[in-house]
Amino acid sequence: MENNKTTAIILAAGQGKRMETAVQKQYLLLGDKPVLYYSLNIFQESLVDNIILVTGKGECNYVRQNIVEKYGFHKVIRIVEGGTERYHSVYNGLMAVPEREGYCFIHDGARPFVTNEIIERAYECVIQEQACVVAMPVKDTIKLADREGYTQTTPDRNLVWMMQTPQVFEYGLITDAYCKLTDQEAELRSQGISITDDACVIELFTDKKVKLVKGSYQNIKITTPEDLKIAEAFL
Repeated sequence: MENNKTTAIILAAGQGKRMETAVQKQYLLLGDKPVLYYSLNIFQESLVDNIILVTGKGECNYVRQNIVEKYGFHKVIRIVEGGTERYHSVYNGLMAVPEREGYCFIHDGARPFVTNEIIERAYECVIQEQACVVAMPVKDTIKLADREGYTQTTPDRNLVWMMQTPQVFEYGLITDAYCKLTDQEAELRSQGISITDDACVIELFTDKKVKLVKGSYQNIKITTPEDLKIAEAFL
């Protein structure tokens, strides 16, 4: 019988350099609560069984006291430190999943507008596909440029999607892929290969296709001061 245990890995270890503030973006106030509160709150109320929260170095106690305990997020069963790169943080989160089975939702803590509907659509998809990512079709024409900054090609806009999170996978599939990544990290870096999301890891280290699931244009990631203003308007 298939194990449908679900765990959300919420990533809150980013330094937020593009936000140009002393406080990391995930702890900035949106309305009267930290940005991180909103994604934790949605997953707390969702179908997921447990939450692993990945924070920056030395921030575990701060997050436990000022966010997890303060707002009563009882589904957060572990708080672990992240790493230098996003994929290091994901790997640490995967290693903290107690059951080592079921399905994992990997979500950016700086995306406060994920919804229960998005989570449920992704869950229904991952049961069938083993690997899926929340995304939205682009609205604008996209150009691929050369290294000198000249336009090179124009991909068919109907085939171009903006990646979002959560990105959802069968636990064994994503963990095996991340273990291969950690083994070959230096080699990939020497080749100039960047790992920007979890689907990249599946694409590089498995033959599994990743299914796209529609998210929402409001499911933005807060990265810059302008993003925070947009988020305040959405709120």
